[in-house]
Amino acid sequence: MSKKSNTLWFMLAATVLNILLMMILFIVCFILITRFVDPNSSLIPMWLGLTFVVSIGGSFFVYSKIIKWMNKKFNLEQNLSPLWGGRRPNKRKQE
Repeated sequence: MSKKSNTLWFMLAATVLNILLMMILFIVCFILITRFVDPNSSLIPMWLGLTFVVSIGGSFFVYSKIIKWMNKKFNLEQNLSPLWGGRRPNKRKQE
């Protein structure tokens, strides 16, 4: 497989991983809310909003740690093509 196809498959798998992490964190936080917060409390919308923010932030934090670990262990830079290439030279500056 070429580097570009490896990059495509890696990005698809990483996206699925990130979404799964977000869903798992949301479910865990939601279970914690149902266990420890009074259902008649007027702060339920705040807790749900906080759950949403924590699930997004936590998933990106865990995702970045996993990607850094995988990069070190499997040397991903060698097997994947860069997502953004270098900038093209500006023709006006060359003149």
